[in-house]
Amino acid sequence: MDPKEISRPDPEDLLQQIQAQGQKDERGRLKIFLGYAPRVGKSVRMFDEGLRRLKRGQDVVVGAIQRQGAEHLEGVLHEIEVMPPLMVAGHETMHVAAILERHPQVCLIDELARENPPGSRNAHRWQDVDEILTAGITVVGAINLQHVFEEQNVVERITGWRATSSVPAGFIHSADELVIVDVPAEDVVRPGERGNLTAEQLSGLREQALLLAAQVVEEQLQRYMGAHGIRQSWSTQERLLVCITPRSARGMLDSAARATERFHGQLLAVYVSQGELQRAEDETLQENLNYARRLGAEVYVLDGEDPIARILQFAHRERVTQLFIGHTQRKGWAFWKENPVERLIKAAEGIDVRLFPQDQPG
Repeated sequence: MDPKEISRPDPEDLLQQIQAQGQKDERGRLKIFLGYAPRVGKSVRMFDEGLRRLKRGQDVVVGAIQRQGAEHLEGVLHEIEVMPPLMVAGHETMHVAAILERHPQVCLIDELARENPPGSRNAHRWQDVDEILTAGITVVGAINLQHVFEEQNVVERITGWRATSSVPAGFIHSADELVIVDVPAEDVVRPGERGNLTAEQLSGLREQALLLAAQVVEEQLQRYMGAHGIRQSWSTQERLLVCITPRSARGMLDSAARATERFHGQLLAVYVSQGELQRAEDETLQENLNYARRLGAEVYVLDGEDPIARILQFAHRERVTQLFIGHTQRKGWAFWKENPVERLIKAAEGIDVRLFPQDQPG
């Protein structure tokens, strides 16, 4: 069978296999409900999940909850056992030792970015969660985008404010399941309230949360494929690679940049070194590389006697989904073998190839 005839697996099927595999592990599973803004209902979704699991016969407890403003959850809390908090330095905090001793199947933990009071066994609640997971207890938690440390600069640019507590993005990426609590912006806007966000701001936050979720799913798929020896260029996120040459390439770069923005993907550019270039060619090459950087591309310069093989090796390693390559009317390219474009297309298994005419160097 022609390798190109092998169908691309459904990401949902792969994720189900990942989750099934995870159930065999001793470590507990982590499920996070991520809100793109306050008041989207992430805690409600978390407790609904707890109730469903309880009704399915699982042993569920509440490890931590923010009671202020959670009056609507009182009915739920009467049905699920709530672990008593621990007093440390006059402040309530999650009682990790009691949870470990009780050892439920599932623990619901709100406010994952909460800072623990001085003298606690861990400085941060997300560290408490890691300890609980290590004990084999599944955790279902909730957090807002503003509390993911690596996202805080973007959130601040959108909203004008910055959260004081945070969790590292690596903690979010370690989740076995990440659920975006995606409600319409009009359900979140509260006209006249202090600190209220506009529909435009909420749209920006929502888009950023979806990008984070795509990254998490991408890592889950890559971990699974790596563990099972799958080496195809399957990806949940578009990754576009532009092949730079010592010829004019602005049209190709502009097209790739527009596609990257449209697909919310990643833009890469690569040049395979050809040795000594004429002055005009070198100047054009440097202009292309600098222009690619200005467009936000990750730029790589590679060595290799066979540029086609080197580009394809790089593209498969970086899980490229679209390959942009220039061509001229001139027969062949001096530094490549005969019919390089045709050879690349035939060998670019699992990658879409887009061809662009390029000017010959003057």
